Amino acid sequence: MSGVQDHYPAKGRVIIHLDMNAFYCSVHEAEEPDVYKNKPTAVSGSVEQRKGIVVTCSYAARAKGVKTGMTVRQAVKICPELMLIRPDFNLYRKYSQGFMTIARSFTPMVEAVSIDECYMDITGSKLMGTPLQIAETLQRRILTEWSLPCSIGLAPNKLLAKMASDMKKPNGLTVLRIRDVPRLLWDKPCGTLFGVGGKTAAKLEKLNILTIGALAAADEAMLIKQFGTVGAWMKTAAHGIDHSIVNPNRERNKSIGHTTTLPQDVTERDDVFRVLLNLADQTGRRLRRQKLVASTVQITIRRPDMTTITRSHTVTAPIQTTEEITREARQLFLKHWKEGEPIRLLGVTLQNLTPLVESALQLDLFSYEEQPRKESLTKVMDALRDKYGEDAVLTAGMLGDDPSSLIRNKRIRGTSLQKDDTLLYIDE
Repeated sequence: MSGVQDHYPAKGRVIIHLDMNAFYCSVHEAEEPDVYKNKPTAVSGSVEQRKGIVVTCSYAARAKGVKTGMTVRQAVKICPELMLIRPDFNLYRKYSQGFMTIARSFTPMVEAVSIDECYMDITGSKLMGTPLQIAETLQRRILTEWSLPCSIGLAPNKLLAKMASDMKKPNGLTVLRIRDVPRLLWDKPCGTLFGVGGKTAAKLEKLNILTIGALAAADEAMLIKQFGTVGAWMKTAAHGIDHSIVNPNRERNKSIGHTTTLPQDVTERDDVFRVLLNLADQTGRRLRRQKLVASTVQITIRRPDMTTITRSHTVTAPIQTTEEITREARQLFLKHWKEGEPIRLLGVTLQNLTPLVESALQLDLFSYEEQPRKESLTKVMDALRDKYGEDAVLTAGMLGDDPSSLIRNKRIRGTSLQKDDTLLYIDE
């Protein structure tokens, strides 16, 4: 035991980031190795018509030039022998629960961050062996028991563990210590630092901060001036320091909603529609920011006597655009409200949320022709509003003098009710 103890820090943590390799394709290969093993495969919607996008592909397919996000038509042109597979999310969840159960056999401190990855805090797992022994056993068991390849990052914090797991794929095991950061990371572009997105990296480049090392050496006051508190975080992260904890109780949001009380009773349909549009606009913004999609839209209607009804509809394919959310909310309203009856409060809530990456296939199956154009337009509008404010890009239907137009202003709208599980804003 004393020998094992020497491999753990006297102070600090030991963190593993566990990341499945080409997860969806690997699951199908594990289920039917005689059909798919070592073959170029891709999971995609619209298999028969060769339409839609490649959501993930096997390493054999990647070696032929196939990439995630490519259209199926492009992928098949590059790799004619590519085997297209219809998605099976029940199967993916089964395998996900399988490898997560193995992870939890080493420590209760497991934080699932998506269907195919998790963080593990193994600081208290000394009886299981050294950190390296635990990582090797974990990787071996997942491969033996579930036939799934995975990459593992072993580090003193979540940031470095995540970056380490990305260094060797597939089947990699990488140890990354803080003292290794200058040698292994400082010559890399800023965009490779986990948590630094493309827009931030581009802004850093304009400031002539091109590498993680340059970011580590940058003046903190200048970074804070340019990026706010994120600037201070980036400088710390560039030195490999991260204080975030592994949270085994982390759950994705159950719903996202906005509710607004009207200054006077509303009875006209056009007025109601404008309020619903503003509510749908902001719920959609928050949904996309969290890279989620929704399968259920719920509306809340309150009468002047304070009696309240809620009505919901579950859609065939998950949605995330303002246009789609507005359409569903308006249809619910027309179906469940008698025209002319006064309304005091309206709300729109999105439920049955799932990560976009899990639902891309379903979106693709139903709207492959319109989806790329709509997604591109939505991304441009979101980017403009992120940069210039919520009122930078509005449709004519959003304009009005009722409080629904104020929910775009975080300072004005208030957050008198904001639960962690519902993320519901009420402006009263």
